[in-house]
Amino acid sequence: MIYMCLGIGLIFSLMTRFLQVRHIKDMVMLMFKGKSSDAGVSSFQALAIALSGRVGTGNIAGTATAIAFGGPGAVFWMWAIAFIGAGSAFVESTLAQIYKIKQDGQYRGGPAYYIEKGIGVKWYASLFAFAAIVAMSMLMPGVQSNSIALGLDNAFGISPKITGLGLVILLAVIIFGGIKRIANVAQYVVPFMAVGYVLISLVIVLMNITELPSVIALIFKSAFGADQAFGGIIGMAISWGVKRGIYSNEAGQGTGPHAAAAAEVSHPAKQGLVQAFSVYIDTLLVCSATAFMILFTGMYNTQGEGGKFIVENLPGVEAGPAFTQAAIEKVIPGFGAGMVAVALFFFAFTTIMAYYYIAETNVAYLFKGKSNKFAVWALKFVLLGATFYGAVKTAKIAWALGDIGLGIMVWLNMIAIVILYKPAMKALKDYEQQKKLGLDPVFNSKKLGIKNAEFWEEEYKVEEEKVS
Repeated sequence: MIYMCLGIGLIFSLMTRFLQVRHIKDMVMLMFKGKSSDAGVSSFQALAIALSGRVGTGNIAGTATAIAFGGPGAVFWMWAIAFIGAGSAFVESTLAQIYKIKQDGQYRGGPAYYIEKGIGVKWYASLFAFAAIVAMSMLMPGVQSNSIALGLDNAFGISPKITGLGLVILLAVIIFGGIKRIANVAQYVVPFMAVGYVLISLVIVLMNITELPSVIALIFKSAFGADQAFGGIIGMAISWGVKRGIYSNEAGQGTGPHAAAAAEVSHPAKQGLVQAFSVYIDTLLVCSATAFMILFTGMYNTQGEGGKFIVENLPGVEAGPAFTQAAIEKVIPGFGAGMVAVALFFFAFTTIMAYYYIAETNVAYLFKGKSNKFAVWALKFVLLGATFYGAVKTAKIAWALGDIGLGIMVWLNMIAIVILYKPAMKALKDYEQQKKLGLDPVFNSKKLGIKNAEFWEEEYKVEEEKVS
């Protein structure tokens, strides 16, 4: 799966002539354009929902684990996979916009929708939808709630059962309010948590600013086996950096397209570019914040071959959030455990919110009419139950279930976007041509020869009528 994500991301980057560099200005500008409507959310709200899913325990626990088993060089490979993965994120999110539909007054879209409409294989689409429902509602919420419970228990001595119950109540208030409430919560909480966490890391970096040249040099030397201490584990640096980078930024995994489809935009490529930028925010900002806190303070262990430690600055400390806690404690005593527990709460809680939205979108795909309401209600209770279960069970069980859920979705989605890449390429070319003419790009699927994009066929007719 890792090689597949890396290879496909690289191919898409080459095919789009590295849009993640060429269109960086557009990515930033488009984030703040567009307004929500009765049927859809704004570009920024869609970005916030996608970031809710991307920014989770992987940014704190995952980054620390990458350093523990791959050394400082793993950080470089996390950056590399984010850069490459932005190409995959653009393709899948643009496809979600192209093939979205308006159902029960809301925009719906994602892999199940573009598999059915783009490839024309209904059973494959249904298989993805079923896999996504199982993964997002049953298998993956436990990873997030378990991290919250462990963090609060370690920092404040709060029982996992109490944490689990509290999470269920908070989640119920939000998810019973529908997509609009999820979007409203996400657009305020996600920027607050990400900016707050990055600011804390900047404080630590500034307080150790003399270490900047040596830390940057250590990351790059270790990434290519040039560092004397870490040279022997270059393979582990690449493996763990790519693994944890993919888990964290979710590029190409089929999660981001669900939020992308909900956006109210005039051209699918617009939201594709915004979602590509979300990969940068996740890895280049939030994961880097964790990495710098750990490396600047030296609060980490790294294992070499045979389990021997190359670096052991924290004897007996398990790889994970404890590295970040120790880093903050070193600079701001008495603040580390609580800060990381609070960060984990916000990161993981918003991820569970995003999981619910993804699962609900796939329920809407599989169940229509009266049965839809019953299925959505059942989904809510299943997800709340899985959240509580994860909070009170061991981390090993939670992560095992999460890996299974994620793996199923990734395989199904990656195969689909390789088959379906052409419409996304046409949309990008059309967007660029209109921009060159000084126009605000508007999408006409019929003109581009993209079939089964019914929403855009109707939308373009409405726009033409307005002009005439």
